[in-house]
Formats: sequence, structure tokens, C-alpha cells
Amino acid sequence: MLARTVTEIEETVSLIEEAGGEAIAVSTDLIDLAAVESAFARVASELGPIDILINNHGSFQGFGPIWDCDPLVWWRDVEINLRGTFNTCRTAAPVMLARGSGRIVNLVGGGTGNSFPHGSGYASSKAAIMRFTECLNDTTIGNNVRAFAVDPGLVRTAMTEMQLSSEAGKTYLPGIQKLFDDSVDIEPARAALLIADIAAGRFDTLAGRLLRGIDDRDALAEDMDAIVAADGRALRFSAVEQAKL
Repeated sequence: MLARTVTEIEETVSLIEEAGGEAIAVSTDLIDLAAVESAFARVASELGPIDILINNHGSFQGFGPIWDCDPLVWWRDVEINLRGTFNTCRTAAPVMLARGSGRIVNLVGGGTGNSFPHGSGYASSKAAIMRFTECLNDTTIGNNVRAFAVDPGLVRTAMTEMQLSSEAGKTYLPGIQKLFDDSVDIEPARAALLIADIAAGRFDTLAGRLLRGIDDRDALAEDMDAIVAADGRALRFSAVEQAKL
């Protein structure tokens, strides 16, 4: 497991070990490609080559109209989210291609498929990750390496807690509190179970597309062929607009 601050993931590593698994915590700045490559090399030497990559990192610090956002904070969100995903995928994909198999899961979120006016940096980065995932998958799928985008849904995390408690969050993102008040949030286990199914190959047909924590996994498995036939779960212009391009 990689994180800038090891203490953020030590508990998870302990839980994995208590369950009989193997895990290590590696302090890594994901926007530093050399650091990412070094971390992956260490993981490979201690645990073996990578089978699945899950990009679960994220930053959402820049709230408000773009003219009120600190440009460095706004860009930092984009850099951590998008560049971090690029760096890990760039490092993992060649290993997977050489082995002839692998799966990559990139987490997306609010603003991926719709406007997010006071979260433009976060939304722009997540929409970009969605497109990046499709491009990556189209590049690697012929070699049995697949990439997926997963929206975990609204989950109570340190990020959402900050949105709820900070003055900027209260001012610009009041809808987040209402969603929690209306119990729209979901248990993080739902996304975890979905990703476990992806890792097992259950949703390979949907590689390059969006899967969601709120999905009924059994129903989704039944609908896969129809989704692909309709070119669903992907970023697209409407048919009318597409014809004009």
C-alpha cells in the first residue's frame, strides 16, 4: 500500500496481516514518478509482481468559484488526482503487459459525468481520469490487461468530513451535508466488494467503462452485454452532438 504518510495506511496493513494476508506500507509521493517507480520495485521484491493496481488516492482542497480558488491549491488537486494516476499506471502497465495479464482500477467521483461548479479542479481531474482509463484500456486490452473506472459513491471519509466541517465546504458545498442527512451515502464495503469482483474477472466485459459502488452487482453482471452494445458507462457526447464533430 502506498501513501504519502505511512500512518494513514498502517492500520489497513495490520488488518490485512491479521486476516492472513501479506502487506507493506510504503511512503510515496504519487506525483513523483521516480518515487513511484522505486516504491513499485520494493513491493515487487518483497511481495512479487503486481496483479492488480487500485488507485484510491484523491485530493479535493479547492472549493468555490475558480476566481476565488488559490490557483496552486486548485492545480494541486488536479496534479495529485490525475498525475498520480498516470504515474502509477505508467509504472504498473509494462509489468502487467510483460506477464500477459493484469487489472487496473481507477477511482473517480463527483463531477465525472456532470458539472460540479464549486469543485471544478476535482471534477476536471476525475473526468480526465475517466477518459484516461478508457484510453489506457483500449491500449492494453489486446494483451489481457484491463482498466476500469469505479465511482465508490458518497462515502464518509476524511475528505468528506473536511467538506462538512470547513467554512469553505459549508459555504460552497452545502449539498454534501444534505446528502448525508438524507442517508444517500453508502457503506465503503460496497465499493470494496465491487472491486473484489473486478479483480476476480467478473466484470471484464465492462473494461474501460464506469462501475459504481451503488450498483447491484448481480444485475450489473446480467446487463453487461447490453451496456456494451449501447456504448454505455462511458464519456460521450449525445448522438446529435457527436454527428456534428
